[in-house]
Amino acid sequence: MTKGDKYLIIFIVVISLISLGFIKNKAINYKEKYVSIQVNGKEYKKIIFDKKIIGKTFPIETEFGYNLIEIGDEKVRVIEASCPDELDVKQGYISKPGEVIVCLPNKLVIEIKGLEEERDVDYISH
Repeated sequence: MTKGDKYLIIFIVVISLISLGFIKNKAINYKEKYVSIQVNGKEYKKIIFDKKIIGKTFPIETEFGYNLIEIGDEKVRVIEASCPDELDVKQGYISKPGEVIVCLPNKLVIEIKGLEEERDVDYISH
């Protein structure tokens, strides 16, 4: 292997990493995000992030249990839960599309989603 071959390999690896970073960044950035709250597999509530709701809390009271959700500046967390281990409370804030908070005893899933728009890049198939 010559010196030129080594430079070529390094160049290809660097270009691949740069293009992967660009595609990942382009595919997961959304102009608007929202919180999808699901209980027992069905959407319970949809909250679109807005400056007016920063610091507000939303109680989720169902037959499975109780959770208190707090909305921050484009982020969300669970601050109270009736489940015994409270792993959802310990998880803290989530803010990126695709991130989830799950409370299995209460059958609650909180997910950050992006409002769909026409995209050139599909991150799932890339």
